[in-house]
Amino acid sequence: MIFREVEDRDLIERSRRGDVDAFNVLVSRWEKRVFTYLVRNTGNREDALDLTQDAFLKAYRGLGSLTDVERFPQWLFRIAHNEAISMHRKNRLPVAEGEDLEAADAEVSGPARSLGNRVETTLMVEQALASLPLEQREAVTLKVYQGFKFDEIAAIVDCPVSTAKSRVYAGLEALKQKLAPARDEGREAHAQRSS
Repeated sequence: MIFREVEDRDLIERSRRGDVDAFNVLVSRWEKRVFTYLVRNTGNREDALDLTQDAFLKAYRGLGSLTDVERFPQWLFRIAHNEAISMHRKNRLPVAEGEDLEAADAEVSGPARSLGNRVETTLMVEQALASLPLEQREAVTLKVYQGFKFDEIAAIVDCPVSTAKSRVYAGLEALKQKLAPARDEGREAHAQRSS
């Protein structure tokens, strides 16, 4: 059987029986998303790499505790969330370091980096995102970049669904306010080119 045709739930069951290769396939399917989430959470690529590795190691060791294999993504992101929170507490990291956002952009954006305006816009968005309070940044990242539903976000960050919603909306509103000057500047430049 070709691994691409295998469902996550089958890989989880095989991993629970000790099939390391099956777990490696799960890692390859999910590592980019977890890494991207952690880069946005920590603002540091190296920390995100370490946390990604730690999260998958804990996931492998804890597969027996996963009760609903259909909720594997939420469970995995909950582990990643907990790892990031532990690092923030341990290191007392500033919540909005954003020191390595250009490297994160290179990792995440791929071909879009070659387009000057897109790169600049992406960096502005990433910097604005990094300046949000951790809880809002995390909620926006899970919703916008990872595509989780509000109830899934609530499960990952261990809060009520209404709190997850308010964090997402507050974060998006804050981003809108932070990016408004750049948006207005872009509109003016476009209007000048059009006339």
